[in-house]
Amino acid sequence: MTTVTHLECSVCAKRREAGQIHNLCECGGPLLVRYDLAKARDQRPTAINSMWRYGAVLPVESEANIVSLGEGMTPLVRTARLGKRVGAGDLWVKDEGLNPTGSFKARGLSCAVSMVKELGIRKVAIPSAGNAAGAMSAYAAAAGVEAHIFMPRDVPQSNFIECMATGAHVTLVDGLISDCGKIVAARKDAEGWFDVSTLKEPYRIEGKKTMGYELAEQFDWKLPDVIFYPAGGGVGLIGMWKAFEEMEAMGWIAAGKRPKMIAVQAEGCQPVVRAFERGEDRTEFWDNAYTVASGLRVPKPLGDVLMLKAIRDSGGCAIAVTDSDMLDAGIELASDEGMFAAPEGGACVAALKQLLASGFLKPEERIVIYNTGCGLKYLEAYSTRYPRLAGGEADKLGGLITPH
Repeated sequence: MTTVTHLECSVCAKRREAGQIHNLCECGGPLLVRYDLAKARDQRPTAINSMWRYGAVLPVESEANIVSLGEGMTPLVRTARLGKRVGAGDLWVKDEGLNPTGSFKARGLSCAVSMVKELGIRKVAIPSAGNAAGAMSAYAAAAGVEAHIFMPRDVPQSNFIECMATGAHVTLVDGLISDCGKIVAARKDAEGWFDVSTLKEPYRIEGKKTMGYELAEQFDWKLPDVIFYPAGGGVGLIGMWKAFEEMEAMGWIAAGKRPKMIAVQAEGCQPVVRAFERGEDRTEFWDNAYTVASGLRVPKPLGDVLMLKAIRDSGGCAIAVTDSDMLDAGIELASDEGMFAAPEGGACVAALKQLLASGFLKPEERIVIYNTGCGLKYLEAYSTRYPRLAGGEADKLGGLITPH
């Protein structure tokens, strides 16, 4: 099935053997999975209706170890009304909110937990802003693996309840995802946990890169001109860039025709935007990070170097939008197209408006927005736009949309 050959450090290029347990390289760099792409070239996607149709370029050796809930193969929808509203004549949305557990995180955790099963790991731990925790809890439950979750106390209630319902051990932390990560790092050795933090293991990125494979296949192996991606940890963006490199090497897509990658962040947490605008290769920690888009509240992404390189190599940019604008844009997408997106998806719509108005993008370009989650998981955030649901009436609904 797989054509994996080895793992390679993204910083020092040191080689690691496949089929063994790895986290970061000794130099601190994230590890990337490498494949025999000459061998994979002739193994076109199978008929499997999930991301596992690309098994030749995924790391799992035995099909028996795949832990799948049907993730991937999400809709790519042309949004004519929204396009007309914002002045984009060829606008599409890739709706990752229809994945299991309601977000694109299902892709990464399906792959990571499958490798956990293959490597014989019995306990996993993750710091999460919300959706990654829900996904890991679900896939760990499906695999029969013990899951330990550390989330900020103010995560959306949907994420907390999801993790509890799927049997995870949940700890709510007074702080940000970075604080949660410190707890996992401090306790993992003593507790016997495998750390599934973003880019601290090699396999979540492999699941997320399938967003790039799917997009190419859905466009008949041609890529769009522009991709908007809401970037907290940014692994989806990094993964797609890796997918494009692999597909070029295999001849599945034309070389040299990759999209401009637009990383979208929140005004209250924009470390990548700041580094991009300053011409820096690394981000600095963003103090007092805040945004209603919990997936964008990542003050210091581990993959910052890889993300900034992909943005610059593509001729793209990094841009920040306000919470107010992202919520309003999310409602525009819902009312125009019937797609109720996470605030992260709304942030991409708001950013699109800015870049069209500035002339950075042209109306005739083929543009794809990635909506990374389902709006139903962010009712607290959207309830601020509908005052009749605030206060007493929210309480009657069980508190699910009572603002924190």
